Amino acid sequence: MEGTIYSLIPAIIMLVLVLLTRKVLVSLGIGIIVGAFIIHEGQVGGSLKEIWSIFYEIFYADGGWQKGNIYMLVFLLLLGVTTSFMTASGGSKAFGEWAMNKVHSRTGAQAVPAFLGIIIFIDDYFNSLAVGQIARPVTDRHKVSRAKLAYFIDSTSAPVTVISPISSWGAYIIGTIGTILATNSITDYQAFEAFVGMIPYNFYALACLVLVFCVVYLKMDIGPMKVHEQRAIQTGELYDEKNGDIPGDLSSTFKKEAKGGMADLLVPILTLVIGTVTAMIVTGIQESGTSYDVLDIFSNTNVNLSLFIGGVLAVAVAWILYGIKAKDKPNSIHVVLEGLKSMMPAIYILILAWMIGSVIDTLATGQYLAELVTASAIKPDYLPLLLFVVAGFMAFATGTSWGTFGIMLPIAGELAAVTDVSLVLPALSAVLAGSVFGDHCSPISDTTILSSTGAGANHIDHVLTQLPYALIGAAASIIGYLCFAWTGAVVVSLAVAILVIMIVALFIHRKA
Repeated sequence: MEGTIYSLIPAIIMLVLVLLTRKVLVSLGIGIIVGAFIIHEGQVGGSLKEIWSIFYEIFYADGGWQKGNIYMLVFLLLLGVTTSFMTASGGSKAFGEWAMNKVHSRTGAQAVPAFLGIIIFIDDYFNSLAVGQIARPVTDRHKVSRAKLAYFIDSTSAPVTVISPISSWGAYIIGTIGTILATNSITDYQAFEAFVGMIPYNFYALACLVLVFCVVYLKMDIGPMKVHEQRAIQTGELYDEKNGDIPGDLSSTFKKEAKGGMADLLVPILTLVIGTVTAMIVTGIQESGTSYDVLDIFSNTNVNLSLFIGGVLAVAVAWILYGIKAKDKPNSIHVVLEGLKSMMPAIYILILAWMIGSVIDTLATGQYLAELVTASAIKPDYLPLLLFVVAGFMAFATGTSWGTFGIMLPIAGELAAVTDVSLVLPALSAVLAGSVFGDHCSPISDTTILSSTGAGANHIDHVLTQLPYALIGAAASIIGYLCFAWTGAVVVSLAVAILVIMIVALFIHRKA
């Protein structure tokens, strides 16, 4: 049943269950079980063996440890411990009190993660977790819901990194584009030039960034987000406690905190940032053969190892700062255990998301969707629109932008080369745009999981509150691609997409 319409069944069942039950672990587990039974055509023994094999291969496969996965899981635990020390030392409280004096409004508090998300553009994982750690004390003090913080984080991380050439995403995409151009004998552009030329065609990424600031400054709270914001403002409850444990949240864990200062929060975070960025540069140089070219460095950097190194340094610094506080404070072992415990919900979700991703990959869901595109007899002018929709659905079903890039970018390049080579840039860019859109909507996307983790938000709350905004961005993008099909003018088409965003935002603002 691989590579057929049946390959969609596990993803559909899992997504429906997530939306109906809001129990993400149960829904992911059922999706994995259903997928395993489809792979083995109902054989119980083979299905159970498949499930164990998928779990085992997260940690050990092909004769070696899966260091990338292990580094990411350990980094999440290290981040929990760092946060725990910052909270127990009083650093988070001190920073929040300072922020109340410097950031005078909820609008200003919401602008903090929005601008930070654009500034920290080197990697989406790093962005999601670092922005959350910096901005959370500010938004908490101004009663901004955790779901809204997660939205700001998620809607600036991937949209910024996907259009930034100096990022882990940009380096990967540029390398992929170079291969596609060479394979299809397209000599009009160099890979870097093509990437820069693709930016204006990425309507969804640009629409997302415009929409984020509309949400900040026009108080654009809609759907489930409005419920979360009203509860936060009226009661001070930043998340719905009935929806389960919140990853990384320690706000009510330590009844007694040391009397720390802002340095107890800022120094560990700066250590995390500087340590991670330095490690990314060093590992990039090592893997690229001592090349000092920026693109070579970022295309070869080991992001997960770099996060691990940054996490270790941050824990060490946070622990030292905590150790020099007054004696009237929680025991260090207690602080560590609470930090580890706080990250377990995120760990469980991420492992199950990786498992369902493996099942979907085995079922060749992506290849099935790609074949539908290849078999279509669509008019060439509408190719970017088709690729945006299909890439969006593929990323939504599989939970991976990069996996969608790997499947759809070569297909987009080949289709454009065969039908109309002038469409190669808009076609490739539409794949990037659709992939980020699908990623934003998918409850099994690793970036979505890390955004809710960084914000300290319930994962499904984040998915449901972000969905209306993602759909608005997608609708504006579709209108933009339609306009491009009719006019062939990218500036006009992008302006139309952004105009749609502004009209919707102003309409909602006036109705509020």
